[in-house]
Amino acid sequence: MFETITRDLLLERTDHTLELYEGSGSNWRLMKSASPGNLSSFEDVLFANNEMQDTPVVVALLPNFRENGCTVGFSYVDLTKRILGLVEFLDDSHFTNVESALVALGCKECLLPLESGKSSECRTLSDALTRCGVMVTERKKTEFKARDLVQDLGRLVKGSIEPVRDLVSGFEFAPAALGALLSYAELLADEGNYGNYSICRYNLGSFMRLDSAAMRALNVLESKTDANKNFSLFGLMNRTCTAGMGKRLLHMWLKQPLLDVSEINSRLDLVQAFVEDTELRQDLRQHLRRISDIERLMRNIQRTRAGLQHIVKLYQSSIRVPHIKSALEKYDGQFSSLIKERYLDPFELLTDDDHLNKFIALVETSVDLDQLENGEYMISPSYDDALATLKSEQESLERQIHNLHKQTAFDLDLPVDKALKLDKGTQFGHVFRITKKEEPKVRKKLSTQFIVLETRKDGVKFTNTKLKKLGDQYQKVLEEYKNCQKELVNRVVQTTATFSEVFEHLAGFLSELDVILSFADLASSCPTPYTRPRITPPDVGDIVLEGSRHPCVEAQDWVNFIPNDCRLVRGKSWFLIITGPNMGGKSTFIRQVGVNILMAQVGCFVPCEKASISVRDCIFARVGAGDCQLRGVSTFMQEMLETASILKGATENSLVIIDELGRGTSTYDGFGLAWAICEHIVEVIKAPTLFATHFHELTALAHENGNYELQKKLIVGVANYHVSAHIDSSSRKLTMLYKVGYQRWLGKKLFLLILNQVLSCVLYFMHANLFILGMTRLLSCPVLVFGTSSYSKYDQVEPGACDQSFGIHVAEFANFPESVVALAREKAAELEDFSPASIISTDAGQE
Repeated sequence: MFETITRDLLLERTDHTLELYEGSGSNWRLMKSASPGNLSSFEDVLFANNEMQDTPVVVALLPNFRENGCTVGFSYVDLTKRILGLVEFLDDSHFTNVESALVALGCKECLLPLESGKSSECRTLSDALTRCGVMVTERKKTEFKARDLVQDLGRLVKGSIEPVRDLVSGFEFAPAALGALLSYAELLADEGNYGNYSICRYNLGSFMRLDSAAMRALNVLESKTDANKNFSLFGLMNRTCTAGMGKRLLHMWLKQPLLDVSEINSRLDLVQAFVEDTELRQDLRQHLRRISDIERLMRNIQRTRAGLQHIVKLYQSSIRVPHIKSALEKYDGQFSSLIKERYLDPFELLTDDDHLNKFIALVETSVDLDQLENGEYMISPSYDDALATLKSEQESLERQIHNLHKQTAFDLDLPVDKALKLDKGTQFGHVFRITKKEEPKVRKKLSTQFIVLETRKDGVKFTNTKLKKLGDQYQKVLEEYKNCQKELVNRVVQTTATFSEVFEHLAGFLSELDVILSFADLASSCPTPYTRPRITPPDVGDIVLEGSRHPCVEAQDWVNFIPNDCRLVRGKSWFLIITGPNMGGKSTFIRQVGVNILMAQVGCFVPCEKASISVRDCIFARVGAGDCQLRGVSTFMQEMLETASILKGATENSLVIIDELGRGTSTYDGFGLAWAICEHIVEVIKAPTLFATHFHELTALAHENGNYELQKKLIVGVANYHVSAHIDSSSRKLTMLYKVGYQRWLGKKLFLLILNQVLSCVLYFMHANLFILGMTRLLSCPVLVFGTSSYSKYDQVEPGACDQSFGIHVAEFANFPESVVALAREKAAELEDFSPASIISTDAGQE
């Protein structure tokens, strides 16, 4: 159970530290400890039978509260890649910058000063850390000091100390946070770290910012509640072949989408090259399957935890590189110059006689590769004269012992190996053994010429002076041989450690190639292939997705997803208000737009027929609601906190996704808030927005000549969309016009997906809408309509406002008593006084 419990505590729950003690009675001592951010001492246990999919990062924060906001000293350490980083920035009261930095780095643990948790501001900071699933570790304030920091970094960081001093001197609070981090991670206690770390200034604006709400809303990373791997974007896109490296890089890319148009297009060029050349893609993936986790192997070697097994794995990975290089050289398409620059030139440099070839020669000379088939990792005797001498002595003694075995069998008149066996054990060394059945035949000779050692069920063990002498000599030579092997193994490991920079670069190129090939495989292997998006800078171009689909929803079994267009056009439809019934697909539609943009900026093809995307610096999502009684936060309060983050953090270059805002309070309060938030986003923030709502009154924002009393002035760039539904005029029953309609599949309604599998099989044969309506009444639950050829190509989301509410029809789906439904219709008719046709007239004179 040890491995299972360790993985659960450190990888799944991520809110525990773990300490391992050894001893007995009252005498116990701490052997090793670990936390979610620092797994190094338990890596052998955690990843003995599993790949390391994510790179844990530890962050230290030193907040300094002032009147105009909070200045945050921020530092981090990536113990796997041996990277230190620090930055300082001004943050708002919701700590939006801290949250996006934690998400981008994949932080698992955060150090905070001990006294900091008392103030209300720090409670907000603690809430932000909790939302990101980060474990808070409080340390004494005295540990947050920058004294001797430059001197300590001089030992850890490779290269000159001057750039380090210049970097540290540019910050006021971040160096103290970094000092606490060095102390906590005990980096200086391990000499294997000296000269192996790099340090950098972390740039908040390098990547698209994503907060924890956006990561959850778009289902970017895997969750324990996922029914299958395709429920998350990572699970869907993870088709990597290398042992762990590709998965970790994909994790990082999904948390750090690009902002630079040329870099995004560079990735897309590579993906296109491999999409178009199927043979090359499959050939490369076959080679990558034989690549070990080079990053982890080198880390073990640098920490002197490695043996010949690690060296051999590096060797087996290294000899695949020329094959990968020759496969890439065969490519002669339009992106051959890019492939040459990105992969072939670096591989050419890495495989010369001063780099990988030198390492390969070292292994082939020093390691006995012939013994690998027997599962033995040994230094070759020819590598060292002393080892060769000892090996020769060992073989000579083995021959003498074998000859003595034959001679003794002849003397005792027993067949060799059949009756007289030669055993070797730890207790007696080399001994002769005969069965109890044979013992009476030679009893006289045994008692006079041999020494009987023991008699057991399996026979009689005995020896003589010659065998004992030869056995003792053999044991002595064997010990010397093992010690010589151990010494030479250490020497080979130390020599391999000098190749750390070579393997670091090699791991980077191979893992990048692995992820690019994974993107290409995904784009070309889906039933409906993905397309390459056209990328434009953030200040120009629009967001136009034609025939877009949600990649995770369409990947579910038995789902035939209906594509939809989304046109976010500056000055015309930059702000989309989406109305329609529950279960109509509003949430799926707005999420799929966010997911498509995220995939494009990661450098992947998108599930569309045609896509043009203006780069976004941030995706804000307020989707779904949930309370947290332990923190005293109601559902509506949580909704308002998330919306406040959007209003404070969004810019004109962001993408905003809002679903069902204002439903947690009274109708009028909720509508007032929703209207004000919409108007603020349109007029002040000016970010492209998808706003799904049941407040049909909000659709008045889109009428250019509207004189609606709440509308102060003309608002441009707002457009209405609605999800389609059909009400039978005679039966007043509702049918959703969608193929995958139940947009809350991401929430826990899995039973509906199972139901759909059955229904879709029946529908395949029945092909009748009447059957759908009949099943709806029979089962008293929503039926997902898997569209047939009678529907138009894109008929789920259409331009224009939804002209009515469908809440009562949905209540009928839930099998409400008829009397309750009738009363609801009556009251709704009395209260509903909003009609777009009557309030918003296109003729001002008539008004």
